[in-house]
Amino acid sequence: MKSPVKGGQLGGPRRVKVTSPQTRIALARGHRRHPQLLPLPAPADAEAARAVFAAQRRTALRTVALLGAVLFGSSGTIAALPVLDRLHVAGVPVSWLVLVVATYPVLLLLALCHVRRAEHAESSAGADAGTDAGAEPGAGTGGGP
Repeated sequence: MKSPVKGGQLGGPRRVKVTSPQTRIALARGHRRHPQLLPLPAPADAEAARAVFAAQRRTALRTVALLGAVLFGSSGTIAALPVLDRLHVAGVPVSWLVLVVATYPVLLLLALCHVRRAEHAESSAGADAGTDAGAEPGAGTGGGP
Protein backbone atom coordinates (compact mmCIF):
# COMPACT_ATOMS: atom_id res chain seq x y z
CA MET A 1 0.00 0.00 0.00
CA LYS A 2 1.24 3.50 -0.89
CA SER A 3 1.77 6.10 1.80
CA PRO A 4 -0.57 9.13 1.54
CA VAL A 5 2.32 11.34 2.58
CA LYS A 6 4.38 12.79 -0.29
CA GLY A 7 8.10 12.18 -0.20
CA GLY A 8 7.85 9.99 2.87
CA GLN A 9 7.70 13.04 5.19
CA LEU A 10 5.49 12.90 8.19
CA GLY A 11 2.96 15.70 8.22
CA GLY A 12 2.79 16.21 4.47
CA PRO A 13 4.24 19.07 2.46
CA ARG A 14 5.76 22.03 4.22
CA ARG A 15 3.30 24.80 5.02
CA VAL A 16 3.95 28.25 3.59
CA LYS A 17 2.76 31.46 5.23
CA VAL A 18 0.89 33.65 2.76
CA THR A 19 0.26 37.35 3.43
CA SER A 20 -1.11 40.15 1.34
CA PRO A 21 1.22 42.83 -0.04
CA GLN A 22 -0.38 45.43 2.25
CA THR A 23 0.41 43.31 5.30
CA ARG A 24 4.01 42.88 4.22
CA ILE A 25 4.37 46.64 3.68
CA ALA A 26 2.82 47.41 7.07
CA LEU A 27 5.08 44.90 8.82
CA ALA A 28 8.14 46.28 7.04
CA ARG A 29 7.36 49.83 8.21
CA GLY A 30 7.40 48.87 11.84
CA HIS A 31 5.93 51.01 14.54
CA ARG A 32 6.46 54.73 14.94
CA ARG A 33 8.40 55.66 18.02
CA HIS A 34 6.62 58.95 18.65
CA PRO A 35 2.95 58.98 17.73
CA GLN A 36 1.84 62.25 16.31
CA LEU A 37 -0.76 63.93 18.42
CA LEU A 38 -3.80 65.41 16.75
CA PRO A 39 -4.10 69.16 17.08
CA LEU A 40 -6.68 70.42 19.53
CA PRO A 41 -9.74 71.90 17.84
CA ALA A 42 -10.49 75.58 18.16
CA PRO A 43 -13.17 76.44 20.73
CA ALA A 44 -15.63 77.29 17.96
CA ASP A 45 -15.02 73.92 16.31
CA ALA A 46 -15.54 72.12 19.60
CA GLU A 47 -18.83 73.95 20.18
CA ALA A 48 -19.99 73.11 16.66
CA ALA A 49 -19.07 69.46 17.20
CA ARG A 50 -21.01 69.41 20.48
CA ALA A 51 -24.04 70.95 18.76
CA VAL A 52 -23.93 68.36 15.97
CA PHE A 53 -23.52 65.57 18.51
CA ALA A 54 -26.50 66.83 20.53
CA ALA A 55 -28.69 67.09 17.42
CA GLN A 56 -27.73 63.60 16.29
CA ARG A 57 -28.31 62.25 19.79
CA ARG A 58 -31.85 63.72 19.80
CA THR A 59 -32.44 62.14 16.39
CA ALA A 60 -31.17 58.79 17.68
CA LEU A 61 -33.43 58.93 20.75
CA ARG A 62 -36.44 59.70 18.55
CA THR A 63 -35.52 56.84 16.24
CA VAL A 64 -35.16 54.39 19.13
CA ALA A 65 -38.52 55.48 20.54
CA LEU A 66 -40.18 54.96 17.15
CA LEU A 67 -38.40 51.63 16.76
CA GLY A 68 -39.78 50.49 20.10
CA ALA A 69 -43.25 51.70 19.16
CA VAL A 70 -43.17 49.80 15.86
CA LEU A 71 -41.82 46.56 17.34
CA PHE A 72 -43.94 46.56 20.49
CA GLY A 73 -46.92 47.82 18.53
CA SER A 74 -46.77 45.05 15.95
CA SER A 75 -46.22 42.34 18.56
CA GLY A 76 -48.92 43.92 20.75
CA THR A 77 -51.34 43.92 17.83
CA ILE A 78 -50.67 40.23 17.21
CA ALA A 79 -51.07 39.44 20.92
CA ALA A 80 -54.27 41.49 21.21
CA LEU A 81 -55.82 39.94 18.10
CA PRO A 82 -55.28 36.17 18.27
CA VAL A 83 -57.66 35.81 15.34
CA LEU A 84 -54.74 36.88 13.11
CA ASP A 85 -53.14 33.48 13.76
CA ARG A 86 -56.23 31.66 12.54
CA LEU A 87 -56.72 33.72 9.37
CA HIS A 88 -54.61 32.60 6.41
CA VAL A 89 -53.78 34.30 3.14
CA ALA A 90 -52.24 31.95 0.56
CA GLY A 91 -51.53 29.46 3.34
CA VAL A 92 -49.62 32.00 5.46
CA PRO A 93 -51.02 33.23 8.79
CA VAL A 94 -51.96 36.91 8.76
CA SER A 95 -49.91 37.45 11.93
CA TRP A 96 -46.78 36.51 9.97
CA LEU A 97 -47.78 38.85 7.17
CA VAL A 98 -48.17 41.67 9.69
CA LEU A 99 -44.61 41.05 10.83
CA VAL A 100 -43.08 40.65 7.38
CA VAL A 101 -45.16 42.87 5.12
CA ALA A 102 -45.88 45.68 7.57
CA THR A 103 -43.03 45.76 10.08
CA TYR A 104 -39.89 45.42 7.98
CA PRO A 105 -40.74 48.10 5.41
CA VAL A 106 -41.55 50.46 8.29
CA LEU A 107 -38.19 49.64 9.90
CA LEU A 108 -36.43 50.33 6.60
CA LEU A 109 -38.24 53.64 6.24
CA LEU A 110 -37.36 54.51 9.83
CA ALA A 111 -33.67 53.76 9.18
CA LEU A 112 -33.60 55.83 6.00
CA CYS A 113 -35.26 58.78 7.74
CA HIS A 114 -32.79 58.52 10.62
CA VAL A 115 -29.78 58.60 8.31
CA ARG A 116 -31.24 61.53 6.37
CA ARG A 117 -31.88 63.51 9.57
CA ALA A 118 -28.42 62.76 10.98
CA GLU A 119 -26.75 63.84 7.74
CA HIS A 120 -28.93 66.96 7.62
CA ALA A 121 -27.85 67.90 11.17
CA GLU A 122 -24.21 67.49 10.16
CA SER A 123 -24.50 69.37 6.88
CA SER A 124 -26.50 72.23 8.41
CA ALA A 125 -23.82 72.62 11.08
CA GLY A 126 -21.19 72.70 8.32
CA ALA A 127 -23.20 75.32 6.41
CA ASP A 128 -23.59 77.40 9.57
CA ALA A 129 -19.85 77.20 10.22
CA GLY A 130 -19.18 78.29 6.63
CA THR A 131 -21.38 81.37 6.99
CA ASP A 132 -19.86 82.21 10.37
CA ALA A 133 -16.33 81.96 8.95
CA GLY A 134 -17.18 84.45 6.19
CA ALA A 135 -18.78 86.89 8.62
CA GLU A 136 -15.62 88.35 10.08
CA PRO A 137 -15.90 91.83 11.58
CA GLY A 138 -15.32 94.49 8.96
CA ALA A 139 -15.47 92.02 6.06
CA GLY A 140 -17.58 93.09 3.13
CA THR A 141 -18.55 96.47 4.56
CA GLY A 142 -17.11 98.35 1.63
CA GLY A 143 -14.96 100.51 3.90
CA GLY A 144 -11.63 99.78 2.24
CA PRO A 145 -8.36 101.72 2.76
